[in-house]
Amino acid sequence: MKTSELVFNKVNKILEWFLIIIFALLVLDVLFQVFSRYIIGESFSWTEEFARFSLIWMTVLGAAYLNAKREHLSMDFLYEKLSMANKRKASILIELFIFLFALIVMVIGGSNLVYTTLHLEQLSGTLRIPLGYVYAIMPFSGLLIMCFSIYHISTIYSNETSN
Repeated sequence: MKTSELVFNKVNKILEWFLIIIFALLVLDVLFQVFSRYIIGESFSWTEEFARFSLIWMTVLGAAYLNAKREHLSMDFLYEKLSMANKRKASILIELFIFLFALIVMVIGGSNLVYTTLHLEQLSGTLRIPLGYVYAIMPFSGLLIMCFSIYHISTIYSNETSN
């Protein structure tokens, strides 16, 4: 097994466990909110905000994880009609578009969002967390997606040369 494949698998496993932990915390948070509201009779406002931030992180990191596994929703009707050589070209083109999207929107745009919210010292309403920390998941996930796209392109090239 190549080093790049080992690193890819290790990063995926870490990402998978991190997503499981976030989901477990989200479930516990919502259960605590329901319990406190209906059993104790007192509602804690921080649970709603924590659930929102957890959902943001889980969604954006989940997108990176699905990109790594190549399990995003796709319409492959036309793709399946292509020849094997054209499928490889289309796969590389798709990965390049994913890379560019992650670079422009997630990394550059996300970094600008993080910088702006940290510079303006914006805090979340209840937890009083700097919003830049919450939004930092966007450029981080964008970098992961870019790395995964490079890995997928190298895999396509290595499969092409081995045939």
